[in-house]
Amino acid sequence: MSKPDLEGDASAPVRDDPFTYATEASRTLAALTGRAHHDVAVILGSGLSVAAATIGSPTARLGFAQLPGFPAKVPGGQVPEVWSVEVAGRSVLVFLGRLHLYEGHGAGKVAHPVRAALSAGCEVVVLTNASGALRPGLAPGDLVLISDHLNLTGVSPLTGLSKGQGAASPFVDLTDAWAPRLRKLAREVDPTLPEGVYAQMPGPHFETPAEIRMLRALGADLVGMSSVLEAIAARHLGADLLGVSVVSNLAAGISPGGVSSTSLVEVASSRAKYLGEVLREVIARL
Repeated sequence: MSKPDLEGDASAPVRDDPFTYATEASRTLAALTGRAHHDVAVILGSGLSVAAATIGSPTARLGFAQLPGFPAKVPGGQVPEVWSVEVAGRSVLVFLGRLHLYEGHGAGKVAHPVRAALSAGCEVVVLTNASGALRPGLAPGDLVLISDHLNLTGVSPLTGLSKGQGAASPFVDLTDAWAPRLRKLAREVDPTLPEGVYAQMPGPHFETPAEIRMLRALGADLVGMSSVLEAIAARHLGADLLGVSVVSNLAAGISPGGVSSTSLVEVASSRAKYLGEVLREVIARL
């Protein structure tokens, strides 16, 4: 097999068959971690990388640049690493960073880490993020289970796929995209966890007060710049999804002040350890 054309190069084009490329990444993961199979994938959002150490000590720790299709750098508040961790007899891939549309990546490339993890054997995907709260009663520092989502990016990671590429069909039923059984497990760990609808916007700018009013009218409780495209890609391949959003701020027009990316990361980081504790216990109960 020829050397991957995307290795360590975030600007290179994605191959015509993203699933073949995900397989190459999973083979590299297997070779470098010493594990032929992983069971669970966790993707940590901005400010949440500290949760990795709480989930478990890494048996292998890889830089993104070592993996086909992964960039060498990620935005501030994230770490370009993936850890292989053992939790209650399950092998877990913990991604301490992710790819975003606002970095200039296409929807297919944003989905690449999830597809690589599923190619590595993962059947459960846990997506986390830092978000702005739109619903009264939610406050910075709250952990919220994602019950549904709004894809307001205008794109899909399934665009252009044909039947048989990765799964039976790109026309995926998203009725229960975020698995009710996994949310139930999370509430067994912490019965106080609320649920909410998460809206993904493309970013990188924050929303205007008018856009926040629109999102509230559409039924959104939380807003951010990640997770939804990864969720669609995961469901396309049949994975069960758990989403946990850490409220980092009140959205524009609700907060008495402006929105600062620095303060958002700080708030998310302050709750990362507890997030890791919750996720570790949920994984142990799978």
